[in-house]
Amino acid sequence: MFRRKQYELLRAHLPKREHSILAGARQTGKSTLLKQLQQALAEEGTPHAFLNLERKDLLLELNQSPEHVFKYLPGGQHGQRAVVLIDEIQYLEDPAHFLKLLYDEHADRLKIVATGSSAFYLDRQFRDSLAGRKKLFELPTLDFEEFLHFTGRDPLLQDLLRLRSGELERSPLESQLWAALETYITWGGYPAVVLEPDIREREERLRDLRDSFVKQDILEAGIADETRFYQLMILLAGQTGSLVNLSEIANTLRMSGNQAEEYLYVLQTCFHLRLLRPFFQNLRKELTKMPKAFFQDLGMRNVLIGYFAPVSQRADKGALLENYVFRRLSERIPEESLRFWRTADGQEVDFVAVHPVEPGQAFEVKFSPAEVHPARYRKFTDAYPAFSLQFLSWRDPALLRL
Repeated sequence: MFRRKQYELLRAHLPKREHSILAGARQTGKSTLLKQLQQALAEEGTPHAFLNLERKDLLLELNQSPEHVFKYLPGGQHGQRAVVLIDEIQYLEDPAHFLKLLYDEHADRLKIVATGSSAFYLDRQFRDSLAGRKKLFELPTLDFEEFLHFTGRDPLLQDLLRLRSGELERSPLESQLWAALETYITWGGYPAVVLEPDIREREERLRDLRDSFVKQDILEAGIADETRFYQLMILLAGQTGSLVNLSEIANTLRMSGNQAEEYLYVLQTCFHLRLLRPFFQNLRKELTKMPKAFFQDLGMRNVLIGYFAPVSQRADKGALLENYVFRRLSERIPEESLRFWRTADGQEVDFVAVHPVEPGQAFEVKFSPAEVHPARYRKFTDAYPAFSLQFLSWRDPALLRL
């Protein structure tokens, strides 16, 4: 049985008092992961219940009282905590109150693992009233390692892991690894898309994700102007890795700055977009305000612009590769530690990783090694001599080892 990496993290968190909240874009496999947990709990003999709140009878009862949840729990061993797995918790009238009451009154008897849509995480009450009572686990689309396993390419996965651990310098399967990475960069990591062998059907599934599920995000977030929201997504998809200038965006789409800022926030909270903040120490010489935008899934990014050409033939191949490197680095480096560097006169390093104890790292992405000119980064290396600077390009083994 294929299991996501977050499965083991959730299993390890089951003994903790805090609620476990599983977040992520729609169709990333949250319900499947919850059912896998249910199967494991059943095999262990742990008292548990699986509640799908798309069922109206369940929803009615739990809205009447959170403590009605105990009606659905089997009897367990004396003193043994029960686990309640709740899918689509955002359907409750007041999910934050529901979770708060059960934690405050019954945390010693009850453990809740819940999934919910973006509307739940947009709710300020969820963030404020559940402080200290929940731990968030994000379930993104498949990463490249999961993609290889999910598609039955385990020999390639083993070589990739050996490359990344330093055990292997070059892989004898390198050409196959690059072909697999090109597929991943083109189509992304939504499980239903990854499992679709037919290219036309793959593209159709991505269009369905773009139209149907993003539409649900728009409705639940209370977005009034659906057309401009989509226009913003398309605009950002075409400017992947560029500075996000809210004033320019607002002028281009003929919306207010506040509206543009709100839509950008919703895109982040729905797990479609992530902003990379600038790194600086010298405020007078370094540009410090505008972030850069990257998509969480490259398949979603590519379907927004309707472009699925082979990577090497694409006009946007540099931006595409930079977005992949961002996704890979964000899997390894905490969000608050990953930045980019740019000066007021336009000199830039794509990614800077700041470590609290170890020396920092910097990464510059160029599609072709011929584009790399180390002398152009003298200002950065002079300003931050303790930082290593690594250049990454397509078909460079260093990219696979990243």
